[in-house]
Amino acid sequence: MIAVLFSLLGNLHWLGVLFSLFLGVILSVVSLQSNFSSSLDLTFLGSGLSGLMVLLSCMLCFLALMSSWENMNSKVFGLSIVFLGLVLIFAFSSSSILSFYIFFEVSLIPTLVLIIGWGYQPERLQAGSYMMLYTVSASLPLLVAILYYGQKYCSMEVFMLSLVSEPTSGLVLVAILAAFLVKLPMYGVHLWLPKAHVEAPLAGSMILAGILLKLGGFGIFQVKYSLNLDCDYVSYMMVVMSLWGGFLASIMCLRQMDVKSFVAYSSVGHMSIVVAGVLLDSSWGLFSAVITMMAHGFSSSAMFCLAYYTYQKSHTRNIPYMKGLLQIFPILSLWWFIFCCINMACPPTLNLLGEMMVVPVLWSTGLSLAVVMGLMVFFSAAYNMYLYSSTNHGSVLAYIFPGESMKSSTLLTLWSHFLPLLLIVKVSLFSVF
Repeated sequence: MIAVLFSLLGNLHWLGVLFSLFLGVILSVVSLQSNFSSSLDLTFLGSGLSGLMVLLSCMLCFLALMSSWENMNSKVFGLSIVFLGLVLIFAFSSSSILSFYIFFEVSLIPTLVLIIGWGYQPERLQAGSYMMLYTVSASLPLLVAILYYGQKYCSMEVFMLSLVSEPTSGLVLVAILAAFLVKLPMYGVHLWLPKAHVEAPLAGSMILAGILLKLGGFGIFQVKYSLNLDCDYVSYMMVVMSLWGGFLASIMCLRQMDVKSFVAYSSVGHMSIVVAGVLLDSSWGLFSAVITMMAHGFSSSAMFCLAYYTYQKSHTRNIPYMKGLLQIFPILSLWWFIFCCINMACPPTLNLLGEMMVVPVLWSTGLSLAVVMGLMVFFSAAYNMYLYSSTNHGSVLAYIFPGESMKSSTLLTLWSHFLPLLLIVKVSLFSVF
């Protein structure tokens, strides 16, 4: 036993893998059975949504470490992911809105380290600068609002503020939500996301798409609950802008050449469903937003894994040059087919349930919103079919040769992303309200 412990301490990669797995098991078991309104104490918030987000964070940090074999000898790389996982756990379980904001901002530091330290191209410095400028500048009004409410009501606890704070609407609502809409991101303030994904390493893309984008959705839940955000015409306009932005992002997917940029723009489209579900103030909409966040966390992370594994085989991320995988890498092609189907919300996966449950809410709000959602669904199927056919069919280019078979860790990573998406049979886990 002592020999095993010392061998693990000598290899920080495996220590981080086991540590993240241990945290995921313990924290998810503790948190998943709580109700949304319950609180463990004045430091940590124990709710169903918090437990789901902690589970998602621990699982994806574990999978990111497991899939990053080429960086396993770098102790800074392992420490960055483990530190980022801890920060995300504290952010999702904070009962104080100020501590949530602090961890919300601290999560940018290890993400920036991953992008700059292990990015692929010199443009990674520009991508890191874009990410910091967009997210930090948009969150400053939120900090002012938090300090104002804390001084006015003499408390920064989420539960206490929800009892005493007055309804918030108008431009103040826009200033509060701006930080989270940039983090999601909403179309129009999304330019930092494709740049960050294109330059980030595999682990950075997995965590950025799978967890960090969910900080935006979780933050909207928190401030909506604590500051009593009023769903007036301003929030309705934000829903309209978000859905139209998701529709435009879906169209832009059809003209992307870089596969990582392709997946990033598809994330913008899916996150618009989260904004609509939360801001329309309906139980079905909130339920749809929770399921969409969980489903997107696993499916988008898996798509970035497939993009990286295909890059290792073809040595390019340019979609027209990746064609013909079906002939020489049939197992990889099968996983492309599975996750493209999941990304277009085929049954029986959580993605389908998340998209279906928001449709009645949009229909009751306005017929035009339901029409835009229908167009998003159509183009989602179109760009996923385009991605699969472009990368897997056609003649193989001369410089692509059959390589070594997929490693067991690679297959385990893909299976670990796939199995949680079948939890539609246990949908009661997501009933956090």
